[in-house]
Amino acid sequence: MRTIDMTNGARVVSTRSTASLLSQVLWITAAGFVTTAAGAYVAPMLLGGIGFGVLFLATFALILAVNMTARKSPGLALVLFYAFTFLMGVEVGPVIKAYLHIPGGQLVVFQAAGTTALGMAIMAVVAQIANFDYQRVGRTAFWCLIGLCLVGLLGSFVHIVSPGLYAWASLAIFSVLLLVDFMRLRDGAMGLAPVQMALSIYLDALNIFMALLQIFGGSNNSRSRN
Repeated sequence: MRTIDMTNGARVVSTRSTASLLSQVLWITAAGFVTTAAGAYVAPMLLGGIGFGVLFLATFALILAVNMTARKSPGLALVLFYAFTFLMGVEVGPVIKAYLHIPGGQLVVFQAAGTTALGMAIMAVVAQIANFDYQRVGRTAFWCLIGLCLVGLLGSFVHIVSPGLYAWASLAIFSVLLLVDFMRLRDGAMGLAPVQMALSIYLDALNIFMALLQIFGGSNNSRSRN
């Protein structure tokens, strides 16, 4: 009697579906960063009429809206995601342009962007071979992020940590969260829609970029003074 082993076939199908999901999420994320670049370009024309307070509330509302519509209306969720990434570009645009107008600032922005892209590629590869309880690690990193946000909030009133140390802590936390997201993606996204995974990875990568911008910018300023 001949038996048919379906295990290998199931594994092949699973691998293909995971690769397809990864490709879809990365394409959505990449398009989101292009939209962010467009938002950063037009930031000076829009910020005067919007204001940072309204901008912050709008981006927060869009995050909620993406997660609420991701399952019921994927097309609408995708549009909302790109609206969010555009507004994020408007929000971070002044910071990026400030770096572009200082000596060596263009190199700083290029280094931060290139290192972020390289880091994403490395994390995507590491996630395929890593074997640990990433859900537990993700929860720990999330609580560390909450603590870091509280430190940042208090730091606006009382000097607690240096900006450089804060940037390094932010880089470490979001790097861990990025790895966790790629591991979730490896395991089929844990029930999340592609646009939700793209949103999470986008936020991780954007915060890594902003942290690297501050780190490289600080190093550049130190060299200039010397």
